[in-house]
Amino acid sequence: MGKGFDSEKYLEEQSKFILERVNDYDKLYLEFGGKLLFDMHAKRCLPGFEADAKIKLLRKLRDKAEVIICVYAGDIERNKIRGDFGITYDMDVLRMIDELRSKELDVNSVVITRYNDQPAAKLFMNKLKRRDIKVYTHRATKGYPTDVDTIVSDEGYGKNPYIETTKQIVVVTAPGPGSGKLATCLSQLYHENKRGRAVGYSKFETFPVWNMPLKHPLNIAYESATVDLKDVNMIDSFHFDAYGEISVNYNRDIETFPVLKRIIEKITGEESIYKSPTDMGVNRVGFGIIDDELVRQASCQEIIRRYYNTGCEYKKGIVDLETFQRAKLIMEELGLDPSDRKVVNPAKAKAESLKASGLCKDICSVFAIEMQDGTIVTGRMTEIMDAPSAAILNAVKHLAKIDDKLHLIAPMILEPIRKLKKESLGSMNLILDAEEILIALSISAVTNPVAQVAVDKLKLLKGCQAHCTTILTSANENIIRRLQIEATSEPVYFSSSLYEGN
Repeated sequence: MGKGFDSEKYLEEQSKFILERVNDYDKLYLEFGGKLLFDMHAKRCLPGFEADAKIKLLRKLRDKAEVIICVYAGDIERNKIRGDFGITYDMDVLRMIDELRSKELDVNSVVITRYNDQPAAKLFMNKLKRRDIKVYTHRATKGYPTDVDTIVSDEGYGKNPYIETTKQIVVVTAPGPGSGKLATCLSQLYHENKRGRAVGYSKFETFPVWNMPLKHPLNIAYESATVDLKDVNMIDSFHFDAYGEISVNYNRDIETFPVLKRIIEKITGEESIYKSPTDMGVNRVGFGIIDDELVRQASCQEIIRRYYNTGCEYKKGIVDLETFQRAKLIMEELGLDPSDRKVVNPAKAKAESLKASGLCKDICSVFAIEMQDGTIVTGRMTEIMDAPSAAILNAVKHLAKIDDKLHLIAPMILEPIRKLKKESLGSMNLILDAEEILIALSISAVTNPVAQVAVDKLKLLKGCQAHCTTILTSANENIIRRLQIEATSEPVYFSSSLYEGN
């Protein structure tokens, strides 16, 4: 796929616009919605968008900016997982701090929001404090969301500790939605105003794109990505009433705008400069689009990908039936079909042929990879290795132009691993997963130059599309993510075993 988005143009436009907004205040609290780091959704939907674009933006502003990270105590308590990295929210906070520091960005502190003495949250706070990271706790705001007089008082935001900041721009971010970013910004506005400072609030939310059509696939892809939150894109009626211009926002921002406007006016004692939720935003991503057709195509593929992911989450019990049905409806509303994902039919066809030949009696697990040259390479589960492992080996053979009949890993290397799993680790599943196979391949490469050539080709799998006829195990999800292969799966377990099938 070509380039549909100009990241350089976007960064210039975005940084300029944020600085213009900052000029109106002594300090600007900038709520960062979506992913601050590694925004893979934007990267997939906007060909040419750099996953670290927001970090590059902050680096341009680093002399003026510092970062506060929020995390909801309840998400820590229930070990909520960030889907694109497979790690819990508390671990993602640590990862974010490391990444921001490596980019020479100042991390002010971590705020544990809606804190109610949860044991897991306490443990996390201790971990942060003992690594010399400042930690604040905010409890649920009394009176929120309707009793504005209580919210904006010493009994409301005033109960929260004041976070000392030194830079003109304070970026407030989080691992995911519902982390308390807005409440933290407004609490700080309350405290700053009491100290006589002219402070402002703005929101940086990449999606939906306010200056793109409501039903553009790019905006619909956002609905698909947030299907579990039941977000719905809407025309910003406040913006249309104020300016006669059509802009797009999502239901939660539009619904909460009247209350948010009243809270800000109560804090500042002045009429808000914002006439609409769109006014509050500073996002300029729409101005970076240079090929609308490519963006449409990429967004449609993302919608199908989200449909498959939601289907697997439903099968695992993570989301309810209504959420899965909505993901399907979103896809169908655009006239899309799962088979529009090019790699799906080859995987399913291979599975059917294996069943017909008798090589698979029940569930047939096949992993298909679409190479950058358009070639589809497949691999199936055997008694030795699982389908992703076989497909990855076949893919690197294809890239290295190695004969398909040639074994890259000798049985004398594989059998000791299987024996270790059975006799020392007590595993009932002796089928090797992708990580185990890649370790075996790297061992083979020590004495086998052909295997070393295959190892060298692994990096070329980055960005390849893939599909599996069965749900990926968590171990395979992790290694495929690290190889940066974009994979989807049918919502079918590869095994009837309740434990080994996960």
